[in-house]
Amino acid sequence: MRKRFEELFPGGKPLIGVVHLPPLPGSPRYGGSMDAVARRALADAGAYAGGGAKGIIVENFGDYPFPPGRSEPQAIAAMASVLTLLRAAWPKMVFGVNVLRNDAQSAIGVAHAAGGRFIRVNVHTGAVLTDQGLIEGRADETLRFRRRIGADDVLIFADINVKHGAALRERDLRVVARETVARGMADGLIVTGRETGSALDIRDARLVKSAIRAPLLAGSGVTVENVAEILPSVDGLIVGTSLKRGGRTENPVDAARVKRLVKAMGQGARGKGKR
Repeated sequence: MRKRFEELFPGGKPLIGVVHLPPLPGSPRYGGSMDAVARRALADAGAYAGGGAKGIIVENFGDYPFPPGRSEPQAIAAMASVLTLLRAAWPKMVFGVNVLRNDAQSAIGVAHAAGGRFIRVNVHTGAVLTDQGLIEGRADETLRFRRRIGADDVLIFADINVKHGAALRERDLRVVARETVARGMADGLIVTGRETGSALDIRDARLVKSAIRAPLLAGSGVTVENVAEILPSVDGLIVGTSLKRGGRTENPVDAARVKRLVKAMGQGARGKGKR
């Protein structure tokens, strides 16, 4: 697992920027123009690429309220079309997909069709109470679907104690992490804070890291100010909110903020050692 991750992201711990797509066709706030959606995605991806990010993950952030299971076909088609545009513009960039709230099969399908290399799935194993209701992991379906369509090269990064959710009962985080990797066959894990933009508990990251050999990513709340503390405990960062203008999730990506974070990551790696 770690070998595949390091082949995907050679040269140190990667910064993966989040392209939060505006509302897509069929969602309550869709503005009526896919051209506008594409322009925004291209601008944000360009800011990440220009700022030094090594990966970009595309997610349908604007489509709330999210369905708890399968997303609608037009939203999936829209995400595939956007990812195709981004891949054409930056063919060497590593792209991923997250179909909210928890549509891992569609994410794998989009990635496989449009050249993505990984997906994020919020609930891969177990069950979580969320604002969409109870969401149950479908690792069995996800892994079988990936094999069936020949997409084994698309890595699965799974959240542990995902943001905007709560486990049905308290469990040892190390056990959950081991089960998600060993029994759920996730290729990597993600730790987050309680909501989008909120910092993770560094103690959680260290616990998970101690329990697994698979790569671990920080999935929320990373900033220039806290990256030096977080970076030694993880193998990479997924960052969106703090890299937006004014630090607001809905705003465009600020390339200057991306550059500052990349610089801070380099300083942290030199100061505390690379993975």
